[in-house]
Amino acid sequence: MSAPYLLTKEKVIEVQKKWADGIVMIGLAFTRNQDYLEVAKKLIDELYAFDVSPVLFKPTLASNQQFRCDKESALSYFTATNGVCPEDHGFALKPWKEVRFENANVIIHGDTSFAMGNYYFTDNDDQTQKVEYTFGYILDKDGQVRINLHHSSLPYRLKKKSD
Repeated sequence: MSAPYLLTKEKVIEVQKKWADGIVMIGLAFTRNQDYLEVAKKLIDELYAFDVSPVLFKPTLASNQQFRCDKESALSYFTATNGVCPEDHGFALKPWKEVRFENANVIIHGDTSFAMGNYYFTDNDDQTQKVEYTFGYILDKDGQVRINLHHSSLPYRLKKKSD
């Protein structure tokens, strides 16, 4: 009989770091003409809960097919290679040299967790894009933390009267 697994804030932060590093690695593989598609598939397989439970995925730069509730449409968002969502341009292919999470809060409730805040994507020209996020996390049967909710959006901008 296995010991019960615990979901902790430290484990959530560890998965956020793996996610951030994975996004950087997809772009690196792409620019080096390596198998970036395999890198993206590995990120999705290891960090998202698609094989364990339903996943709610609302990526930042999606409008026509803004909800991605399966692996193939999530992969399309990151790599734009499988033709599932024609609006996709391969968000992770930018490439980004750094992704940094800044949690406003992390809520742990048993074997589930929610985190909300901003993450920052820095490209090779040192331009940084701030994005707002809410992620949900669950534990799989092996005690691994998996993402089952991914919602991100660009910060609201108040329009000027001249707009």
